[in-house]
Parts: sequence; structure tokens; C-alpha cells
Amino acid sequence: MLKTFFILCSGADQTILNSCSNGEQNKYAGIGATVFFTALMASIAAGFALHTVFSTLYIAIIFAIIWGLLIFNLDRFIVSTLKKRNSFLDEFLQVIPRLVLAFIIAVVISKPLELKIFEKEINQVLLEQKNDLTLVNQNQIATQFNPEIESLQNKISDLKTEISNKEADVESLYNTYISEAEGTAGTKKLGKGPVYKEKREKHDAALRDLTNLKTLNNTKITDLEHQISQLKTSYQNQVNNSQPIIDNFGGLMARVNALNTLPWLPSFFIFLLFLCIETAPIFSKLLSPKGEYDFKLEDEETAIQAWVSQQVNQRQLIVDTDATVNNKVYNDISEEDELYQYKKKKARELMQIQADAFYQKQKRFL
Repeated sequence: MLKTFFILCSGADQTILNSCSNGEQNKYAGIGATVFFTALMASIAAGFALHTVFSTLYIAIIFAIIWGLLIFNLDRFIVSTLKKRNSFLDEFLQVIPRLVLAFIIAVVISKPLELKIFEKEINQVLLEQKNDLTLVNQNQIATQFNPEIESLQNKISDLKTEISNKEADVESLYNTYISEAEGTAGTKKLGKGPVYKEKREKHDAALRDLTNLKTLNNTKITDLEHQISQLKTSYQNQVNNSQPIIDNFGGLMARVNALNTLPWLPSFFIFLLFLCIETAPIFSKLLSPKGEYDFKLEDEETAIQAWVSQQVNQRQLIVDTDATVNNKVYNDISEEDELYQYKKKKARELMQIQADAFYQKQKRFL
């Protein structure tokens, strides 16, 4: 039963093959097994690839089965259409387009399995890419907020500098009136005289200005710091909202690109393996000598071809003979005087009817 199934997979004519030797049947059973297992591997590879895309097991299984059947049908078609010729060059020329198709199928089958085999290495590459994307994303978002934040920080710095300068002035006035009181500067008279009072009043006035300035600037600084805090919150919200997109970076195309960054030799050997599997039925038929099945198939095909050619020739002869007979019959009739006189009489009657009709029409018109 298994042998019959694999022969069915090979696309061979079972009626002809059943009349062949056991060895010939085993050869086509082996070809059919190669076709079947290639389609099975294609189905598994497609299932993994589609699961990566859709992240849904049932959808991946359904499409994997459809894809496996498609590859099975293509391989079966490729193998079944290969015919043994009397010339190796003719056989090789008919194989070339099938080899191209087999090459494409091998690429499609091997790539998803490479993604699964090198999954850990690909995940490491994707992790590095995600980290780089996170930094790039943060920097891009920061360019929207940093100029405004820096502007606000500069304003805060200016307000603090203004307070510091005012404090320095107050400190200088304080030292001046203290030195005047101690007699170490100014009039150099010990005690609190008129000059001391004047300097003390200037200091007190500056101190009051400093207090008002601190109150006003601190209010402004608090407002500016609140604006900075809002901008930083907006920045963080944008980073948090865009981060899931980066976290989900790992689809089929991203994994293929990550695979391409890995050393090429292991992937190349896996591709060669599937290319050998895919082209094995083709080369087995190409390199194998013309067998019993090929002779019987050629006998049936040439018999049908000869019968069809015979039928076409006979139909053409019938048409040609009928045309010759018709020509001869009409030539003989054209030479008979009786037919000539009859047609002349009918033509005269027809012309008389036309003349009468024209006369009646003209008469009604006038």
C-alpha cells in the first residue's frame, strides 16, 4: 500500500507501471517518496514561517497544509513531465526550466527552517537591534523636547543668577556698613554715625529688594520647573507608547535580515541540502537509462500519435475528394443548355416585375 502511494506521488502511469518489473516499480516509488517528503518539509517550513507572521497556530496549520499540497503538486508535475529522449542533450534542455523552478522551491523551503535552526542566534541579533532601536527612538523623541527644556533651564539659570548677583550686592553693602561701624573702612571712625546709618539704610533697602526678588523669581522658577516636568512626562509617555512597537520587532522580514547578518556558510549548506532533495527526482530520471516503463509509455504515446495523424489525414482526404466531386458536378451542369434557358426565362420575368414596380412608384409620385 505504501509503495502504491509513493508511485502515485511520482506521477507515473500506474496502469503501465503495473505491467513493468518490480525494480522499475521500486524506482518510481523512490522518486515518489522524494516528492512526498519534500512537500512534507515544505509544509513544516511554511507552518513555522506563518506562525511567526500570524502568531496563531490554527491559521499556520491550515496555510501550511495548503502550501505543502502546492509544493507537492509542483514537484509531481515537474517529475511526471520529464520524458526520456534518445539524446542526452535533448533531455538536459527540457530539464533546465524545471531545475530553475526546483531551485526557487528549495530557497522557499530552506529559509524558514534556517530561521528555526538558528533561532537562538537570531534572537540575540534581534535583541541587539531592539536595543539600538530603543536608543535611536529615545534620541529622536528627545530632539522634539530638548530644545524647549534647555530654553526653560536657561531661564531658570538666569533667574538664579539674578538672585545670586543681588545677594552679592547685599553682602557687599552689609560688609560696607559693618566696616564703617568698626572703623576699618570708610570714615574709619568707630561707632554708628550718620555715614553708618546711611549705608545701613542702603543695605536694608537692597535686602528688601532681594527678598522681593527671591519671592518673584522663585515663583517663576517653580512655574518653569513645572513646565519642564510636564515636558519630561510627555517625553516619557511618547517613549513608553512607542516602545511596544520596538518590542514587537521580530517578524519574518526582521528575522530573515537578522539571519543574513550571521555567517553564511551554515545557511548555505542547509540550502544545498534542500536543493539536492528537490532536484533528486529530476536528476534520477535524467541520469537513469531508458527503462521498461519509458519504452512502454513511448509505445502508447506514439501509437496514439500515429492514430491521430491517420484520422487527420483521412478527414483531409474526405474534404479534398468532396470538393473535387462538387467542382466536377457544377462544371457539368454549367454546360447544359436546358439549365441556361430556364435561368434566362426567370431572369426576364424578374426584370419585368422590377420595371412594373418602378413604373407604379413613379406614377404615384407624379
